[in-house]
Amino acid sequence: MSSSSAPSAAPSENPASEDPPSEDPAPEDPASDGSSDDPLARERSHLAASRAALRAMREDVESLDIRDVTANWVNAEALAHQIDERIKSLADLAHTPLFFGRLDYLHAPGADQAEGAEGEKFYIGRRHVHDAEGDPMVIDWRAPVSQPFYRASKKDPMDVALRRRFGYTGGDLTAYEDEHLSDPTEAARASKLLQQEIERPRVGPMRDIVATIQPEQDEIVRSGLSGTVCVQGGPGTGKTAVGLHRVAYLLYAHRERLARTGTLVIGPNASFLHYIEQVLPALGELEVKQATVDDLVAHVEVRGTDDPAAALVKGDARMSEVLRRAVRSHVTMPTEPVVVVRGSRRWRVPAYELEEIVQELLARDIRYAAAREALPQRIAHAVLVRMEQQGEAPDDRVQDAVARNAAVKAAVKAIWPPVDPAKLVLRLLSDADFLAEHAEGILDEDEQKAILWAQPGSGKRAARSVKSARWSAADAVLIDEATDLVQRTHSLGHVVLDEAQDLSPMQYRAVGRRCTTGSATVLGDLAQGTTPWATPTWEEALAHLGKSDAVIEELTAGFRVPTDVIAYASRLLPHIAPGLTPVASVRENPGFFAVRPITGPSDVVAACAELLVNEGSVGLIAADARIPALAEALTAAGIGYLGPGEETTHETRLTLVPASLAKGLEYDYVVLDEPRAVVDGEPDERTGLRRLYVALTRAVSGLIVVHAAPLPEQLG
Repeated sequence: MSSSSAPSAAPSENPASEDPPSEDPAPEDPASDGSSDDPLARERSHLAASRAALRAMREDVESLDIRDVTANWVNAEALAHQIDERIKSLADLAHTPLFFGRLDYLHAPGADQAEGAEGEKFYIGRRHVHDAEGDPMVIDWRAPVSQPFYRASKKDPMDVALRRRFGYTGGDLTAYEDEHLSDPTEAARASKLLQQEIERPRVGPMRDIVATIQPEQDEIVRSGLSGTVCVQGGPGTGKTAVGLHRVAYLLYAHRERLARTGTLVIGPNASFLHYIEQVLPALGELEVKQATVDDLVAHVEVRGTDDPAAALVKGDARMSEVLRRAVRSHVTMPTEPVVVVRGSRRWRVPAYELEEIVQELLARDIRYAAAREALPQRIAHAVLVRMEQQGEAPDDRVQDAVARNAAVKAAVKAIWPPVDPAKLVLRLLSDADFLAEHAEGILDEDEQKAILWAQPGSGKRAARSVKSARWSAADAVLIDEATDLVQRTHSLGHVVLDEAQDLSPMQYRAVGRRCTTGSATVLGDLAQGTTPWATPTWEEALAHLGKSDAVIEELTAGFRVPTDVIAYASRLLPHIAPGLTPVASVRENPGFFAVRPITGPSDVVAACAELLVNEGSVGLIAADARIPALAEALTAAGIGYLGPGEETTHETRLTLVPASLAKGLEYDYVVLDEPRAVVDGEPDERTGLRRLYVALTRAVSGLIVVHAAPLPEQLG
């Protein structure tokens, strides 16, 4: 391996990413312009030419005149929006490298190697760039021809003679590094530029990792759209980045299909979504929506909370059967015939025949509203049969008219009345008899009492209306389930579910409804489950999601957390997730790690000030109850700080993070305040130790653990 550099640095971001197949045009050889004998100068020349070409592509779109193209203002607005999105996707981000690598093939891709076809050079970047003649200058990292950049090795060079990585400093190309993959005389060596890129400071929100995707990550990223993938990954393994790059890959490989069906990224909270929101736009993907599970089920305003016992029962998958029974209980078997008057004739459908129709619809187990819509047509069909038996020849218009007949409509209203999902759940939670009737054999008496709002001596007050009810987050999920029982939920083409280990079975069902006809990428770490209903196994979680056939992959190579830090945190694994493989850090830099006794908040502030001397971001993570006192101490010391999720819009480098919001976030340096308080802030010790494991593994470069109280004994 050879390298050359000015002050070197590397492109992109941390390791974990994805790639979809598509374009494989052959780019020109920019190094053949004869502008210089200096390879670095030639590469800089190609970078400048590529940026100019991208600018020209953007100007071409900006100059489009659509005044005489569309037939009406609606079409004009839609086309203008598409053009605006295209212009945004062609933005040249000054500090984001346009390309980060080059592949020199031995033969032209697709050519018969026996013919000795001359190889070509392909520059690999975040997006496709072509010149005025349409010849590619940069190939999208997701194209098939780019795949060897991530997977080729000395053992399997994939017809690549040379892989070149580029290093950047502040957007300027300052270094390159070559691997002669097909040269048997050159020994394989680790890439210094790759290691620099993996370990460079994380200032602000998450960045893409497109330049550092590892082979095992690339395999997940490029897996097909039809199958669901579950990724178990410990801290720093890049599972979130893998999921986001997988979305970008799928949009590249299946753009038309996903444009019709839609994609969605689901995160645990708004802070997390703010943290990751720039990754996909940096890859040119602007149309992917992001939401939390609470956003998906926002049928009512959530103003209340549940105690752990109630939340556990409400989140249990058994509640789906309770709700199904309650919805179907609204169907009443007919006891009177339906008599339809048309002109001078009266047509009678007896009660026993109506019951047969109702029983057949119930047996089909279709959505409640769909069956209700079918019922009048079934009754009308029974009338038409009688008409035909009497020698008449009714057509479809007659059947529709009969279905709208007042007598038929009255019968449908009595037999199959409309159901309001929120009112149904309100009654279940407020009416002990109604709940007992439909929970019989499913929930025991104590479980029913746990979720009832009104009962003697409980202190809970029954709501009189949907609007006055103090709905909890778990109640909203129940309403979502009931809504789906009434009317089918729209399915998307692909859903990415991150931090999935914290979802309840009913929440999994809510997400699964959003991808019943599509696929999903499920990301999480069983060791980081911090809810009372945290996922015990991925097999169980995937069954609730409706994706039992999903492939489960495990990432164990840690690219983000330093060796000393992950080794310390892994002391907790035998107590919180004994079956999981500990993460093995592959970082060359062992990182800074210290455990310090303190006497008060001033020592915590001093530790923050010490770390702020370094380049990069600093997170002060503490038990939620200790956040106000630490905020006061920071303010008194004149040290500015932000809250989680605010890092995207401020230059302040210190973030004060409640332990409950730390999951999924990362900082170059972390001060972890009082581990014992983090553990004690949770309902039980195991959940507290898992919360501590999360907090310990947020650091990218260094960690200082400060404590006045004794450390948890599980840390040794």
